Amino acid sequence: MAEIKIEKKKRVWPWIAVLLVIGAIIYYIYFVDHQVKSDNSVEIENTTSAE
Repeated sequence: MAEIKIEKKKRVWPWIAVLLVIGAIIYYIYFVDHQVKSDNSVEIENTTSAE
């Protein structure tokens, strides 16, 4: 008789977790890091006279 080799299924969830982590890193780099913060803008009044 022929011998049938049975292989165990490979786990898929670790790859899904890795893809989610990579996606979160890409999201952080491209969307969160590049936001312009206008709350920290400071207007400086020129009080010196050029006479």
